[in-house]
Amino acid sequence: MDKLLIKNVRMIDPSDESRTEGNLFIKDGVFSEPFEPDEDTVIIDGTGLTAAPGLIDLHVHLRDPGQTAKEDVISGCKAAAAGGVTQLLAMPNTIPSTDSPETVRYILEKAKNADARVHVVGAITKGLGGHEATDIDALFDAGISALSDDGVPVLDTSIMVRAMKKAKELGIPVTAHCEDPYLAGGKVNEGEVSEALGVKGMPAAAEDAGTAREIALAESYGLPVHICHVSTKTSAAMIRDAKKRGVAVTAETAPHYLMLTEKELLRRDADYRMNPPLRRESDRLAMIEALCDGTIDAIGTDHAPHTPQEKSDFVNAPNGSIGMETSFAAAYTVLVEGGYMSERELLEKMSLNPARILRTHGGTLREGQPADLMLYKKERWTVDPEGLHGRSKNTPFKGLELSARVKLTVYSGRIVFNEL
Repeated sequence: MDKLLIKNVRMIDPSDESRTEGNLFIKDGVFSEPFEPDEDTVIIDGTGLTAAPGLIDLHVHLRDPGQTAKEDVISGCKAAAAGGVTQLLAMPNTIPSTDSPETVRYILEKAKNADARVHVVGAITKGLGGHEATDIDALFDAGISALSDDGVPVLDTSIMVRAMKKAKELGIPVTAHCEDPYLAGGKVNEGEVSEALGVKGMPAAAEDAGTAREIALAESYGLPVHICHVSTKTSAAMIRDAKKRGVAVTAETAPHYLMLTEKELLRRDADYRMNPPLRRESDRLAMIEALCDGTIDAIGTDHAPHTPQEKSDFVNAPNGSIGMETSFAAAYTVLVEGGYMSERELLEKMSLNPARILRTHGGTLREGQPADLMLYKKERWTVDPEGLHGRSKNTPFKGLELSARVKLTVYSGRIVFNEL
């Protein structure tokens, strides 16, 4: 498909407030100046729909290589497309981890035929073990877009500093899984719910101690760092204070921390178990406040697929939930319908700001830019796990009614999802 025309569509471009309604032209994979449609032009009536830049998810676990029964590059990108996500950052805790150029090249080669652009995170330590540094230059030459040991923190602080210095030199971000492993290890948030369930709790202090370390390194060495999946009010407060001091710190949170709390765990359903865990209502409100005041820059999903068999045991199940297909709808329901921010502000958090953090294209409908976009509609729908497009179904939003829905996704000028 060389040419696409979307007619009479409402537009929200967080990079350009002047575009509000009209026609969108796409030619040869980029947003184009107006042209006369011919027999080769695909024409879509955008009446009643809103066009926005494709979303960029800064936190995705594709499970490929090594755990493809849960997800793989192709199925993960199908899930992404169904949620309006056109670019994603694939985390390093695959099997083997992305600690070698061979694994990086494998993922990027497979992603050439996928329905979203995959950016690969290179591991900071070998096997994510925390103590033996990887060859970052070799990983960069193989095509990585960021550095992290996400899934676990980098245990050796000197290696973390080295990675932050090298990342700045190469012009890529370091994304930090903030956790003190000596405090962590519980199943749910520590407090009344963990006590009621009779399971070990994971204190907020575990995340907060990790956040404090990474902020200290960024400030002391004058290096940028990106904080993953913020879930506590204290971590948000530390990030806010650091930004006021001029520290080069950015941060993300996830839709489940905006919509859900630890009380969901009283169901004894492992689909509500993730790391960091769902927190208290005060933490949920703090995440919303931090997004609204700019403390938290982005919304990513921490999309973490697992099989139904794995999730059937509440106590022993692995942490993680899927999220790409519901990310925009859930965030819209909480933040826009809830009156906390405008659609444009939400799209800044889910497209423009992630593009800036990842230093990639995106977050715009401007002419000459790659044609990544979604069309969505304000409509109420109930999340049915069996209706989702990824390989795994472990969504914490199952049964919830959301108030916006992605109807069509275009990636590099190609329609990759269409439910119009």
